[in-house]
Amino acid sequence: MSVLERRLIREASFGLTGKLWQISWLYVLLLCALASVGYVALYSAAGGAPEPYASRHLLRFGLGLVLMLAIALIDIRFIARFSWLAYAAGVGLLVLVERMGHVGKGAQRWIDIAGMQWQPSEFMKIVLVLALASWFHKASWERMGNPLFLIPPALAVLVPVALIVKEPNLGTAVITAVVGGTIFLGAGMRWWKMVLLVGGVAFAAPLAYSHLHDYQRARIETFLNPESDPLGAGYNIIQSKIALGSGGMWGEGFLQGTQGHLNFLPEKQTDFIFTMLGEEFGFVGGIALIGLLALIVLGGMAMALRCRHQFGRLVALGISMNFFMYVFVNIAMVMGVIPVGGVPLPLVSHGGSAMIMVMIGFGVLMSVYVHRDVEFADGREEV
Repeated sequence: MSVLERRLIREASFGLTGKLWQISWLYVLLLCALASVGYVALYSAAGGAPEPYASRHLLRFGLGLVLMLAIALIDIRFIARFSWLAYAAGVGLLVLVERMGHVGKGAQRWIDIAGMQWQPSEFMKIVLVLALASWFHKASWERMGNPLFLIPPALAVLVPVALIVKEPNLGTAVITAVVGGTIFLGAGMRWWKMVLLVGGVAFAAPLAYSHLHDYQRARIETFLNPESDPLGAGYNIIQSKIALGSGGMWGEGFLQGTQGHLNFLPEKQTDFIFTMLGEEFGFVGGIALIGLLALIVLGGMAMALRCRHQFGRLVALGISMNFFMYVFVNIAMVMGVIPVGGVPLPLVSHGGSAMIMVMIGFGVLMSVYVHRDVEFADGREEV
């Protein structure tokens, strides 16, 4: 029996039931556990009531879970085939935001679709990963050393980053750039090139600072010295640190957090939800949540390692890094390690479009895992 015949027999038996068995249900359970933490936190944020946050959170997660499982059953080669088309759609949506997007809190980041506000930048991060993985999945080590080969994917990163910066949404732009850079390194780009790029960005940072919006410069100045304006720009981070400190080792107890429930803690249902959890469940509860988040990131990395084709490995790497950056930026922000950037904690914070986009990303990740042994059209199978 030829290799082609064995391949056709294997793929013919790989039907819907087989794909369902291939899904990592342990990973699905981890995501459900994280969403449950979000439900508890949002229940507390509403003063001990399911409305208006917790019940909506549960409904959105249910919808996201269905989408994730549906995407997991789609052949990853089909997804790869339309990766650049999806990228073009993502860029188009970012341009649409610039022309007719909804303005909120001084930024133009959202568009209204089906009565719901969506951030195209969240969709862009997923399709950017797919497009870069499609470009690099056949690239040899020698080809990765050719600077001309790296110009098109570099432009593919810079275009959405520039559009996101213009919204303005500096935090998401940085995450998008980091995710793109991770794909470059995962594909085999030389480390010294990345070091030169990062050094150039650092060198240009003082010049870029002068072109930031006033509120962005205020965030950086507040990060460096929050006590300079304790009742103004520094209020959020000061209250966040007080809340984390008051939680101590074991926390003040569920629904007993003083900073959160006396409304000293701002945006407790979105950006500062980790702070509220830290106040109520203490250092132990915070570490437990970080451990759960780490398991999800490591699980995605493990899926990347188990994949036999380069496209799937790069996609799994990019989506896992995107989730990690969400987590890192949010937790570091509320602890005062980096400037406040308005990035939610995925599957925990209140927010519809961000959760749906995260679950779509996990659906693509799960499709990579389900189809980890398939061969692409050129017959090449990476081992």
